[in-house]
Amino acid sequence: MNAKSIFTAVLIGSAVAIGSVGCSHFADKSAGEIIDDAAITTKVKAKFVDDPVVKAMNIKVNVYQGVVQLSGFANTTAEAEKAGMIARDTAGVKSVKNDIRLAAR
Repeated sequence: MNAKSIFTAVLIGSAVAIGSVGCSHFADKSAGEIIDDAAITTKVKAKFVDDPVVKAMNIKVNVYQGVVQLSGFANTTAEAEKAGMIARDTAGVKSVKNDIRLAAR
């Protein structure tokens, strides 16, 4: 297995684990919404891994009822914009809030 495959497997496992947690902030979400949000998170992160511009490890993806919030740091404006575009183009995403900041140099 190469590093990209391992990273993708970890992402999928994390999304499944997050989806199965019974935290109080999940109280207003159905089981289907939790699973859908976990699947969206996994799809977006996997697309980041495949993209040569986006540094997947530096950008966090949180999904709540189909709304994606991106946070973390990008090296360039182009990287932050590309991450937002990738998230918007992912099936199931209703909207994207791009809170990615440029890393200090």
